[in-house]
Amino acid sequence: MPNPALQLTPLPNIPLVEPGDDLVELILKALAQAGIQLLDGDILVLAQKIVSKAEGRIINLCEISPSVQAQQLAEQSGKDPRLAELILRESRQILRVRPGVIIVEHRLGFVCASAGIDHSNVIRPGEKQGKEPVDKPDPKPEDWVLLLPENPDASAQAIRSRLETATGARLGVLIIDSHGRAWRMGTEGVAIGLSGLPGLVDMRGWPDLFDFRLQITQVGVADELAAAASLIMGQAAEGTPVVHVRGFPYPLREGALNELLRPREQDLFR
Repeated sequence: MPNPALQLTPLPNIPLVEPGDDLVELILKALAQAGIQLLDGDILVLAQKIVSKAEGRIINLCEISPSVQAQQLAEQSGKDPRLAELILRESRQILRVRPGVIIVEHRLGFVCASAGIDHSNVIRPGEKQGKEPVDKPDPKPEDWVLLLPENPDASAQAIRSRLETATGARLGVLIIDSHGRAWRMGTEGVAIGLSGLPGLVDMRGWPDLFDFRLQITQVGVADELAAAASLIMGQAAEGTPVVHVRGFPYPLREGALNELLRPREQDLFR
């Protein structure tokens, strides 16, 4: 049921987020500046980075002591042994390794590169707006990395609950990251946490244009929305980590990440 009225609007003036920042207050302020009043059925899409930063998931590699397994993984991949150690800690299983690439099953259940650990757009805590930096043993930018949120579904639920309380609207919240895909080159936005919207819409039994009943069609609507929002957010220095969505073409309901995770026995790539 496509809806040509689907609107995605990046929220302005979201500042650089640091551990302990109140994302809900930042979002409400940005909505007011954009002149947007939240309505029933609206969705807020958040970049994973701001959620991770607010939750304090920033790690200095100088604090990490690599294990023997991490050192072996680093030799295979050419990556920093300290980063390899974090990848091991964040993963259920290492699936593929080659120079420059480590593919894992993340502890959250999805398959991704480097357990979602990222160097880009990560600053030393306290560096924004002239704050005194937190005392760390090594301030080199490349030593700071960002892990995914501990529980993105719970993060989305907490943000949604406070936004609904503040506005009285029935909302959805989607947390997204950029992942590669098995069949194609390039990364795209995917859902890693959600609350108040479907992850998957099962269209089996729906009629097509000629009244044939669909047999296998299930649509990853949260990933479709994540990809659209990611296109607006950008991947580099755009600075627009929150997107307001209106006109989502499916009814809102309670949803969770596990709807989108393919069962291991159906995964033809492992």
